[in-house]
Amino acid sequence: MTSTFTLTLSCPERPGIVHAVSTFLFEQGCDIVEHQQFDDPVRGSLFLRTAFITAEEVDAERLSAAFEPVADRFGMTFSLTGDSPQRVLVMVSKFGHCLNDLIFRWRAGSLGAELVAVVSNHEDLRPMAEAAGLPYIHVPVTPTTKPQAEQRLLELVDEYRADLVVLARYMQVLSDGLCRTLHGRAINIHHSFLPGFKGAKPYHQAFDRGVKLVGATAHYVTPDLDEGPIIEQEVIRIDHTFDARALSTVGRDAEALALSRAVRWHCERRVLLNDRSTVVFR
Repeated sequence: MTSTFTLTLSCPERPGIVHAVSTFLFEQGCDIVEHQQFDDPVRGSLFLRTAFITAEEVDAERLSAAFEPVADRFGMTFSLTGDSPQRVLVMVSKFGHCLNDLIFRWRAGSLGAELVAVVSNHEDLRPMAEAAGLPYIHVPVTPTTKPQAEQRLLELVDEYRADLVVLARYMQVLSDGLCRTLHGRAINIHHSFLPGFKGAKPYHQAFDRGVKLVGATAHYVTPDLDEGPIIEQEVIRIDHTFDARALSTVGRDAEALALSRAVRWHCERRVLLNDRSTVVFR
């Protein structure tokens, strides 16, 4: 019985890296089924993603331990994981289009992840989540209860063993401390090409400015509001006939598309952080 694994890594660029990785996998009896790499000449870094199979069942932790000497030699930051699907906890407020899209793709088997629970500061989307068989946890947030609400969120992340937190139009700003705790493990969807049209009623702002493109940006959550490393962006061309309501409809389509791609790519270990940017092996 074969086992499937994915190795991702980044390190300073120098000769011999790919040879060292492929030699290690050969010596471990592994067969490479997908390989992608990117040499960043600006930062002098190399990024690599290799998927491989083994002829026998092997523990990912044992393989990781065996790879440590190679990683130390080249100064690599790496992750070696099996093919168990990532567990995703979704956070929402009142808008349901992104949650609905994630549920559809999850149930269709095309999300590349396992939805495990929905957390919200409102009750509006409980029927949608529970109809899909997902636990729905209401965690109210007020200025005075925000620290307790965020502590409750972290407890739920542990309780559901969530690998990733997805803010699917969750209309609360996370504290700096929580952003740091979830570094690289939380994705947000923003209703524009960042950094344009921040704040309330973005599609009314877009209509007032006569925009010709409607976009959405999926990015990692950081303490800098809506400034995290970008994973994916989607754009849809429009014209003067679109009023604010039509822009909102088109914009929600863009949001759902960008977010679902970002979630899938992250959960397939295709996204590597590169300073304030990302490398995405699609």
